[in-house]
Amino acid sequence: MHTVRSGSPFETLASYSRAARAGDIVAVSGTAALDARGVALFPGDAAAQTRAALETALEAAAALGAAREDVIRTRIYLLAGTEWRGSVEVHGEIFRGVDPANTTLHVAELIPQDCLVEVELDAVASGPVKA
Repeated sequence: MHTVRSGSPFETLASYSRAARAGDIVAVSGTAALDARGVALFPGDAAAQTRAALETALEAAAALGAAREDVIRTRIYLLAGTEWRGSVEVHGEIFRGVDPANTTLHVAELIPQDCLVEVELDAVASGPVKA
């Protein structure tokens, strides 16, 4: 198995990786729009947080050989009460033409403070591990 870590102290605390690859399967852990210090980017803007989180998730997948076109499933977790349309529209922009399976749902709480959105993705890698 190959893994990619972002350097987040939470990864060490919880013993997990940003993404993992077994065979050709790549799974990217829940990813929020955070800066290097773990502070939420774009407070109050679910669409901007979705874009940043998906970009981070796609970078992790790419390090393990999975391109955007290899993504087969995405999940968008929205903090309860968060307007969903902007997040879904960003997902549509990023994955148009790929059209992976998707689940979008509201949840009671997200762990990163001030985060409205967390995303996950799964892919079948078409390329070699780069990390």
